[in-house]
Amino acid sequence: MIIEMEKNATREEIKDVINVVINDFKFEAQVNTGEERTVIAVLGSNTGDIDTQSFEVLSGVERVVRIQRPFKLASRDFKPENTIVKIDNIEIGGKELIIMAGPCSVESEEQIIGCAFAAKKSGAKVLRGGAFKPRTSPFAFQGLKEEGLKFLFKAGLEAELLIVTEVVSSQDVELVASYADILQIGARNMQNYQLLEAVGKSKKPVLLKRGLSATIEEWLMAADYILRGNGEPKVILCNRGIRTFDNFTRFTYDVGILPGVRHLTHLPIITDPSHAAGNYRYVPDFAKMAVVGGADGLIVEIHPNPKKAMSDGAQSLTFSDFSLLMEELKKIAEVVGRKI
Repeated sequence: MIIEMEKNATREEIKDVINVVINDFKFEAQVNTGEERTVIAVLGSNTGDIDTQSFEVLSGVERVVRIQRPFKLASRDFKPENTIVKIDNIEIGGKELIIMAGPCSVESEEQIIGCAFAAKKSGAKVLRGGAFKPRTSPFAFQGLKEEGLKFLFKAGLEAELLIVTEVVSSQDVELVASYADILQIGARNMQNYQLLEAVGKSKKPVLLKRGLSATIEEWLMAADYILRGNGEPKVILCNRGIRTFDNFTRFTYDVGILPGVRHLTHLPIITDPSHAAGNYRYVPDFAKMAVVGGADGLIVEIHPNPKKAMSDGAQSLTFSDFSLLMEELKKIAEVVGRKI
């Protein structure tokens, strides 16, 4: 359930309500301080057994509402206004579309630095690159691990870009967080709840990809795991296509869910046209569709020589193709009231 405080509720009244939630009823309390009012989420396995009047009688409380959806902290019931994730000088979820670009895998220092400057030149604000790579085959390239993180960090520093990279194990969260600005949870790990809790506790912003076959509700409940530990809404949702009966593209690009997801959650949403397409030919059109559909940004794979990429070369754009795409996206962004 959520407790909506009155607009003029004092700090003491808010503290008193939180104290009752935690100490008297032994529930968890998550607080959202909005522009107009404060909302307190009451979290626990048996909140449904408690009469809402137990909180409605408290001073400063305007009303108490039960959240009917299985996801709580990611819900607009808890936070009606859009969340903007602020990292240094960028805002994800604001008017500006944030583009994240880089190779699937960090292969060498020279490669990732080249990608960083190409991404920067075309207007990207975040450098992506995998140092730890969860691969379907155990014999495929698994990433350079910490060496890759060091190369990624250096590239981001030199090109003045933020860094997003995937963390695949809860044991590696602290290590990856020491290098990256945004921690990525890949599609295969969307329901790795131990990992979700670990990245939430890191207090770092988290890019949460939708699972290969996950429902929207499962995706948003996964976000709740992170939000519960984070204490503030630093989760960026990433739609990257889902697995269906059709295999014409690598995944089915369900870009049509964007308006519906935005109705359900306050969290910003970006898309990954590269993984959805699986083929560089379709990536530009997939990217444009996402901008028109209301995405807050994109994460795109680029590579200096896709034919020689150690992973996902088929879906990677060359630097020149990425530059051309960015020029086209800037025009489309203006039409829908956004900017790059």
